Amino acid sequence: MSASSDPLAVLRRELRAWLAAHRPADWREAATHEAFVASQRAWFARLVEAGYAIPHWPAEWPGGGRSLAEQKVIYEELARADAPRLLLSFVSTYHAFATLHECGSAEQQARYLPGILRGETWCQGFSEPGAGSDLAAVRTRAERQGDVYVVNGQKVWSTMAQYADRCLLLARTSSEGAKQAGLTYFLMDMKAPGVTVRPIHQIQGDEEFAEIFLDNVAIPVSERVGAEGDGWAVAQATLSSERGLTLMELGYRMRGALDRIADLILAGGRADDAGVLRDFGALGAQVDAVCALADQFLESRMAGTEQVGDASIVKNAYSRALRAYAALGVRLGGIDAQYMAPITYGDLNSGNWMADFMNSYAWTIAGGSEEVQRNIIAERMLGMPREPKGWTLA
Repeated sequence: MSASSDPLAVLRRELRAWLAAHRPADWREAATHEAFVASQRAWFARLVEAGYAIPHWPAEWPGGGRSLAEQKVIYEELARADAPRLLLSFVSTYHAFATLHECGSAEQQARYLPGILRGETWCQGFSEPGAGSDLAAVRTRAERQGDVYVVNGQKVWSTMAQYADRCLLLARTSSEGAKQAGLTYFLMDMKAPGVTVRPIHQIQGDEEFAEIFLDNVAIPVSERVGAEGDGWAVAQATLSSERGLTLMELGYRMRGALDRIADLILAGGRADDAGVLRDFGALGAQVDAVCALADQFLESRMAGTEQVGDASIVKNAYSRALRAYAALGVRLGGIDAQYMAPITYGDLNSGNWMADFMNSYAWTIAGGSEEVQRNIIAERMLGMPREPKGWTLA
């Protein structure tokens, strides 16, 4: 098959031409959070219309049903063009979709999936002040009263929650038996009475995360996903998407961003520095390994052979590669890389090296800490003994 007729080559040419015409050139210059949100909504709408926003959704959706190879082409070209990462709709198109597609009722799917494509924004209400990576420790309480559940509690580290329309909420409906067995999963309206959102102002000036306070919030029983007490199992569909599926896109974006490291090497006159070239080569191999692991994860998920722990492997590999990428950028960028440029809004490989470096360590925790992922791999994949709960001194 010639390059001119190869379907992947055709897709690549078409997308590259489309990006040249439609990619917003000034998206990094958003001066306020409001401007960033407006640009995110506009860019998502363009991608949906063109059929490039949801290649991982089934074929009945616009632009869905893409093969693994086609998805790779799309992510590669978006990274190559330095197109905006869809931070605002990330939870919507990945986490909410995976949860609804795998665990939601037909009525819930019909009600909410079309809204995502119209720009409805979702956030995730899992972590709490006393329950970060340990979701079994969730204390937010949901009590059934007739046709509704009344919810009270607090969530934290919810990405873009201040702009969200709906929330994927995990709450406790029982304190009996195993802690995991008492959790229930809900779809919550963020505009419902009793919901208060407070953005968390970060040290670098961004407000990517928020706290959510729930005071007697009424959630209809029809907005429960699965049966009461099935929240832990439903949450695994959300977390599997967060730890595996989403990282395919981010891995290919990091591969595209390796050009920024190459530019630093050339600008610093270090193209003949054996040590620098060694480290750059090692980073390239590490990023390629992340992409290969993410590919393997998606293939196993599409084939129905995914194992517990597969997503955790991808998650840890990505967070380590991201730290290595940012650390090398800071090192090669010299004194200029030690300063924090203005907010970079929603990217992880921006070339704003100090912001990238700080964000890379946040990813060690986001989506489940590295230590928790190791325990999942060891205990649930490899069958090793559970980690001791504590030590007693004789």
